[in-house]
Amino acid sequence: MNGKHLGNLQPSDPLHHYLKDNILPQLGANLPQAQFSVQNSESSKNVYLYTESQSGIQVIGKFYPDRSNGSLTKGEIEFRNLVHLRNLSFDKPPHYVVKPLGFNKDIGNVLVMEYLEGDTLSSIINSAVYQKNKKKLYRKLTALAHFLAELHNHTANATPVQFDTMLDYMQSLITVLHIKRDLPVEEVEELTSLLVAWQSKEDMYQDSQVLVHGDVTPANFLFGHGPIVLAIDLERMQWADRVFDLGRLSGELAHFFFLGTGSPEKAEPFIGHFLWEYSRYFPDQKETFRAITQRLPFYMGMTLLRIGRNWWISPEYRPKLINRAKQILRSTHEVQRDSI
Repeated sequence: MNGKHLGNLQPSDPLHHYLKDNILPQLGANLPQAQFSVQNSESSKNVYLYTESQSGIQVIGKFYPDRSNGSLTKGEIEFRNLVHLRNLSFDKPPHYVVKPLGFNKDIGNVLVMEYLEGDTLSSIINSAVYQKNKKKLYRKLTALAHFLAELHNHTANATPVQFDTMLDYMQSLITVLHIKRDLPVEEVEELTSLLVAWQSKEDMYQDSQVLVHGDVTPANFLFGHGPIVLAIDLERMQWADRVFDLGRLSGELAHFFFLGTGSPEKAEPFIGHFLWEYSRYFPDQKETFRAITQRLPFYMGMTLLRIGRNWWISPEYRPKLINRAKQILRSTHEVQRDSI
């Protein structure tokens, strides 16, 4: 994990006792004199890597703000999500969800997990964008498509998709873009009219709910040898349309290629390949591909708006993302299959 070294965890810190007495024994280490160095992740101020100096054991500590969802904190929710998926056989290769080791509400709502190593999807996409290493990205998208198909198919139920929830979320993104990112009123009205058009599409209500990862971004998946997929960050897991996950990744791919090359269209072959491989795990591959690509533009456009609302997006690039989102939302955005 890349990040800043912060020194050693003090023995007087309650977290030191928790790691020494509750976490290390789960990993086969009983060390009365345990010492932990601390490294803060460069991608999140709330995520830390703890390395025990004698054994070399490494664990991740993820802290949550003191907010709850009903009677549960977000950390407890993610802990339960991880346990649930691992109990559904996502605890061994090639489909592996990170192992939770403990949650402690009294120590900053900390969730402690095993430390996983692998190539991040971000690095693999960037390699394809900047170093033209396309074959590896195709292979890893094939593996990720299989992982998501297994997740969705293992958890599908008979309850119809609640698309109105997604419409509310899209409206909240438009509002944030208007209030915090100075999106002009006329663009707010245009996006809202597109939202109304999608609300009337029958296809958006006809599939059954599945458990979605909820945050299929390139930072949340690691890859081991061959088809091994390692999934982390399950705090946003929820019941939704399976295309929520597929559209999130498709939008992220478009963003990476847009930012790196100036052309979001260069992501299209990879998006088509990913969706075709996902469709492989259904009785009728062609019909599945057709059905998910009918719904994809909404979730893909939503993802581009979600990325565009971030403070770190430059004022020059943000309008391009928003315009691309509108272009996708206005069209059927026909996706073509591509493979190697």
